Amino acid sequence: MLRRPEYRRALVFCGVIGIPVSLAAFWFLVLLHELENLLWVDWPHHLGWADPPWWWPLPQALVSGVLVALVVLWFPGRGGHIPAAGLHPGGTSKAALPGVVIAALASLPLGAVLGPEAPMIALGGGLALLFRDLVRAPATEAGTALLGAAGAAAAISAIFGSPLVAAVLLMEVAGVGGTQLFAVMLPALLASGIGAIVFTGFGHWTGLQTGSLDIGLPAPPLLDTGDVVWSLLMAVFIGAVIHWVIVGGRLAAGFVAAHPLRNTVLCALAAAGCAALYAVVTGRSPSDVSLSGQATLAQLAADPHAWPVGSLVGVLVFKALAYALCLGSLRGGLVFPSLFLGGALGVLLAPLPGLGVVPGMAAGMAAASAAALRLPVSCVVLVVLVVGHPGSVPVIVLAAVVSFVTTELLPQGPGIPAFTSGRRRGPRRVS
Repeated sequence: MLRRPEYRRALVFCGVIGIPVSLAAFWFLVLLHELENLLWVDWPHHLGWADPPWWWPLPQALVSGVLVALVVLWFPGRGGHIPAAGLHPGGTSKAALPGVVIAALASLPLGAVLGPEAPMIALGGGLALLFRDLVRAPATEAGTALLGAAGAAAAISAIFGSPLVAAVLLMEVAGVGGTQLFAVMLPALLASGIGAIVFTGFGHWTGLQTGSLDIGLPAPPLLDTGDVVWSLLMAVFIGAVIHWVIVGGRLAAGFVAAHPLRNTVLCALAAAGCAALYAVVTGRSPSDVSLSGQATLAQLAADPHAWPVGSLVGVLVFKALAYALCLGSLRGGLVFPSLFLGGALGVLLAPLPGLGVVPGMAAGMAAASAAALRLPVSCVVLVVLVVGHPGSVPVIVLAAVVSFVTTELLPQGPGIPAFTSGRRRGPRRVS
């Protein structure tokens, strides 16, 4: 394939397109971040509150629900994919880009319990096709798929700060190899995780050396039997919990499809009500429940002991409910809320005998993200980079595989209702 001139031209064109797409993705993420700080940090401080008051998410949810519903009803593309349907490799047209951008801006900074990765995939793929048409490059089916994937990868790498995560994620989302990919990768991933545990443990017991790529950085704490056993049990439990949260999102999507304007607003207000109730019960900021959880996850990892058990239980319950409601009504991605829920569950279960905080959080994030995304290889790569702790790689691999298998064996719940073309609220009766 590399010897074909048309493929080499496409490769160069994808590299060139990556520059404007990455710049657009960067400034879009900056805009989301600045709006989030303005609404959840600056304005409450200017009004005299150290943290947003308990009612703060409610008016923002009302605005968010109305705007997203109007985008779904009136804009091409319906504002992008419904988050409860999972990540999609692309398919965003140029005409859908305004709706995707407006729906994301109306959802993410205003308190939606969703991440930015799904809008970024749509934005990157749509911009790549737009630039192709601007330079009047030939449009073929294979070229459109290639450019869409390249643009999406360029955009999503800006979120995770790693081209490796973007490449693996898009490869797995696009389903290269179909079901054979999972049939081959799952046994390989499981065997490699078990092999890493055996190899690490046997080398530690015998004291013998085989040579490694270690360049002398401080070694992380070695895993013990308790870490491995509890991680496997956690993966089954967390996988089942997150699976039913996703099923709840699909139920919410069906509820919204029946009356998009009214029910989108109701779901957004109910999600905000979860954040408000959490703030009343625990006395903490409602932003712990609202928003994607990326910033809160960093705070949790920096000082997990600062969270009382009651607050951890509260944030898990209320954020899971709000996550399910937002998955079926607003627009965004699944990654960061699932990472937060898994990390918080790992911290909550860390006092179990033989389980440490770091392995608990690592296994929890791997299990939760694999259950939400159904992309075990991508989740392993992502969590390894997020944790930055090479000693936890074996439990991350095992937790992701066990959670994925558990999720696939459970009842999958209802499908996502398909929108009909046009601005009709319901299907027309057959004459």
